[in-house]
Amino acid sequence: MAADEPVIDTSVPHSARVWNYWLGGKDNYPVDREVGEQVRAVYPGIVDVARHSRAFLGRAVRYLAGVAGVTQFLDIGTGLPTVDNTHEVAQRVNPACRIVYVDNDPLVLTHARALLSSTSEGACDYISADVRKPDAILERAAATLDFGRPVALMMLGILGNVWDDAEAEAIRDRLVGALAPGSFLALEDGTDKVDPEAAAQAEQTRAEAGDPYKLRTPEQIAGYFDGLELLEPGVVSVSQWRPEAIPWGSPAEVTAFCGVARKPDVT
Repeated sequence: MAADEPVIDTSVPHSARVWNYWLGGKDNYPVDREVGEQVRAVYPGIVDVARHSRAFLGRAVRYLAGVAGVTQFLDIGTGLPTVDNTHEVAQRVNPACRIVYVDNDPLVLTHARALLSSTSEGACDYISADVRKPDAILERAAATLDFGRPVALMMLGILGNVWDDAEAEAIRDRLVGALAPGSFLALEDGTDKVDPEAAAQAEQTRAEAGDPYKLRTPEQIAGYFDGLELLEPGVVSVSQWRPEAIPWGSPAEVTAFCGVARKPDVT
């Protein structure tokens, strides 16, 4: 291990590992499973949120790499590698896509190095960094991505880890401000809309367990898209953003809300 490489602390829960547990993964520790079960006890719908959020990632990336023609992705708050990661979905559409992942859990770093391999035509890199340091993220991502060209900024379930509303907005502003016209922001985060009482209990449980996550209103999430061209259907539940057709109707609304928006051309 390199001298400056962070050590995995298995005594403290981490959002990426708790999320992995809800998705049925094995890359987590007893403390993560304990928090995951505590949250699920007060809010059983959290597993559906995790699954629908993952499915939204796939639909959004397929659109961005396909219809929108984006070939560069900056995925902040990567989480532990699972099925259909951003680079796999994007490079399936266009093998030349270049992807930079960002997370701050050493376990994610370990798995990313082993599993997040690119096509020969494209590129795939991983940055160990905190979302609260957007300048450092942008500086290091520039080694792989050309910020003079459109980039798809993926911020899925990450700004809830930033408790202060003004700080979360400033982070979004700094990152979006660095993007070229024609870039996109795909963002989702938890809200208290669908089941306010259970969501509030889940928020309190995570905070008390040492893994705080701030729920915001759909209106606050919509605010993250200010100044951008929001795509249809707007800011909606992750389960209802351009869902695949199913024979028994539209999927039920879950408490995480999302949107995808384009940075307008300079006029």
